[in-house]
Order: sequence, then C-alpha cells, then structure tokens
Amino acid sequence: MKGFHFTSFDPGKDGKPRFEQLLDLFMQLLTYTSGDVSEAMQWMNELDKKYQLTDEEYGMGDFLDELKEKGYITGENEEGQVKITPKTEQGIRKRSLEEIFGKLKKTRQGDHHSFKPGQGDEVNPETRQYQFGDMLEQIDFTESIRNAQINHGIERFHIGEEDLSIRETDFKAQTSTVLMIDISHSMILYGEDRITPAKKVAMALSELIKTKYPKDTLDIVVFGNDAWPIEVKDLPYLQVGPYHTNTVAGLELAMDILRRRKNPNKQIFMITDGKPTCLKIGKRYYKNSFGLDRKVVNRCMSLAAQCKKLKIPVTTFMIATDPYLQRFVQEFTEMNQGKAFFASLDKLGAFMFKDFESGRRKTLY
Repeated sequence: MKGFHFTSFDPGKDGKPRFEQLLDLFMQLLTYTSGDVSEAMQWMNELDKKYQLTDEEYGMGDFLDELKEKGYITGENEEGQVKITPKTEQGIRKRSLEEIFGKLKKTRQGDHHSFKPGQGDEVNPETRQYQFGDMLEQIDFTESIRNAQINHGIERFHIGEEDLSIRETDFKAQTSTVLMIDISHSMILYGEDRITPAKKVAMALSELIKTKYPKDTLDIVVFGNDAWPIEVKDLPYLQVGPYHTNTVAGLELAMDILRRRKNPNKQIFMITDGKPTCLKIGKRYYKNSFGLDRKVVNRCMSLAAQCKKLKIPVTTFMIATDPYLQRFVQEFTEMNQGKAFFASLDKLGAFMFKDFESGRRKTLY
C-alpha cells in the first residue's frame, strides 16, 4: 500500500553541521538585535535551554569559539565588547537575499515591452515565430532548421518563413535607486516590529544589486526628525529612534543624491508606516502628530511634483492599513505618477523585488 510515513522532525538530519545550523539562527537574531552580539547570544542560550540546540559533544561555548576562529566575531575589546565582522555583515545580507528572493515566483506581470528593434544585454530562452520587420541577427538558426526538418522532412529540405524562430533579448537598463527607510518611533509601536522586515528587505536588495547588477547604484536614506544617508554595512545596526516622521527631509536628500547620479534611470523606494508629522523650518522643528497636517502634506505633494518633473518615480511601500493614511499615499502617488503598494510585513520583500526587477527589464523584439 502506497502512502506517506511521517516521523518527528530531527534538526540534525538536514545535512548541515551543527555549527552551520546554529549560525543560521545566530544571523537571524543579529538582525533583530541590531548587530548586538551579547544580546543575540543571550537569546541563543535561552533557545538552547528550551529546545536543546546543543548537546554534551557540542555546546554553546564551542559555537562561540568557532565564531571567533572563523572570523564571524571579534574578541573582547578594551570595553569588554564583542562585535561582528564585515564577514558577518555580508553573511546577513546574503541570508536576507536568500530568504526574500527565494520565495518569489516567476511572473511576467509588470514587464515593459518595447516595439523598437534592437539588441539587448541577455538572450531570452523563449522563442517565437518570425514576424515581418524582425532583424536577421534575431533568428535562431538551430531552432529554425529543426522546425524545417519537422515541417518538410529531410529529403526535400528547405526553410520557409513559417519555419523561422526568433530569439528575443532582454535589455537591462542601468538604474540608480535610493531606498528611504522610516525610522520614526511608530515603526516599533503597537507591539509590532516593522523595522526588522524593512532592514531585511534593504539588505537583500543591496546584495542583489551588488551581485547581479554591479553597474547599478543603491543609496540608503533613513529619516526621522531629520534624514541622513547610511552605508550598506550599517544596515544590521539600524535602530528606531524617538523620532517624528520628516518625509520631506528624506525626499529632499534622496533627490539631491539622484541629481548627482549619471544613470538616466532613477527611482525612489520609500518604506514607511505612518503619516508625515514633521518639518524643519530653519533651526526649528515643526511637529504635529495629530492627523494629517496640511502644512506638512502640502510640502510632501510639492516634492512629489518635483520628482515627477525630474522623471524620478517614487514607489511607496505602505505598511499601515489606516484608510486616511492610504488616501494620503494615493494622492501622493497620483501627484508623482509613481506607484504605491499597501504591503503586509510578510509580503514587503516580494512586492519590492518584483517591482525592482520589472522596472529595469524590457523585452526587445
């Protein structure tokens, strides 16, 4: 009798050495603890007590020693602190990329087609039948000869127009992207951690661009009461502050960065969960956390129009469900003629990656 045989899960049977199993968990915890090794190890010990992650042969102390030997963490400094190394920072980015990008399904939705003939950067594995106007160099002769043999036989071999197959090419445009991340206090309010998924998406996107699109540029801007740029290596340590939401400052800095980029294709991705509540006027902060302040909103709309004039689309990933906040995002998007996604935290990465990929790829016939 055929069927399935179910057994209890044994984490030791997944083929990975004990160190690799614990390292995966350690990397995840570092994202939640903003790179704090001590706090991450405390969590590891608590999880070990509850789920018996180690045994008498390999203990948590052995894991800690191996982390040092393999260059994942430093030794204690003069202040008695242990820190992660650049190797660990890159490892966190790679794991974020695998976690988010590995869940995406192939889709043609969002592709931008161009009917101009020309050669692209990459050959598309799919073929189609010849159409009048196709260029000679687009013909896949191997596939065309095969079609002719099937259609007409080998004895009287000839190739007709109906036998020709065209191999399409994909054109990948160089793109400059600024990713804006909201680090206002609301990103950890109401018992929901919103900053960790935002960090994971940013780390995964940066690793994707670095490995797959090295000619692209990615700048990361965080905004609270003010806005400032951070390096990719700083992402694991990013924390939410006691800030209001100065969306205006973030947009102004993003636009200033993109003005200096030479790539013709520019875009802004903005991850936020709240309304704009702050402006800086001279040295004074103008703040209003109650509802949508028209003075702040008007300034945001003005910048949306300026981005449109500069041909910089703004894609907003809104991780909030309040109807009046969604209306604000819709108005902002209409002013910029960009895009908006009202994404749950678990779908944030999928939305961003699909939009990034479709926005930089065209099919050339």
